[in-house]
Amino acid sequence: MSLAQITEKIGIDAKAEADRILAVSRKQEIEIREETSSEVGRIEDASKARFDKERPEILKRREIVARLDVNKIHLGAERRLISDVYAEGLEKLKNLDKAKYTVFFERLLKKAAKDGGELLELSRDEKSINQDWLDKFNSSNGSKIKLSAVKGDFSGGFVLRNGRIAINCSWEMLMQAASEHMENEVVKRLFSA
Repeated sequence: MSLAQITEKIGIDAKAEADRILAVSRKQEIEIREETSSEVGRIEDASKARFDKERPEILKRREIVARLDVNKIHLGAERRLISDVYAEGLEKLKNLDKAKYTVFFERLLKKAAKDGGELLELSRDEKSINQDWLDKFNSSNGSKIKLSAVKGDFSGGFVLRNGRIAINCSWEMLMQAASEHMENEVVKRLFSA
């Protein structure tokens, strides 16, 4: 056998071996694809079955969360409305005409004063109550309340001081006390429907 024949024989044998290896590889590829396709189908079926089983629970949770969000928004709106009611009440106190204001102020001061020797702190914006008014109040009530040189940072009313004790009758404090005391009643009236 010549060298050319040997080379040709080796080439033919190598091609046959390569064809055999390719055939085996293609067969393995087909088997792997079939197994993979079968596994993907099983996984899809299992996922679909699991989703179908859990779907009602997922929807129920979403509905609960949505209901909670709606309730939170509703509660926030109610809180703002209640806050607006008290803000409007505070505005009405601030805008009382002078006669009603002084009568209300006098009643409040009578209830707050204990021994008559207190110090009366007024608002910076106070226009109706002054030393003359306080002198008349003291003479008609037998008290010795003094007007403080310090002006408070509140919109109206007063703070009555007796040593370390301070009775805060500012409009803001009165509205806060009213809101704490009457919140249930306000809620019933606003949202009874």
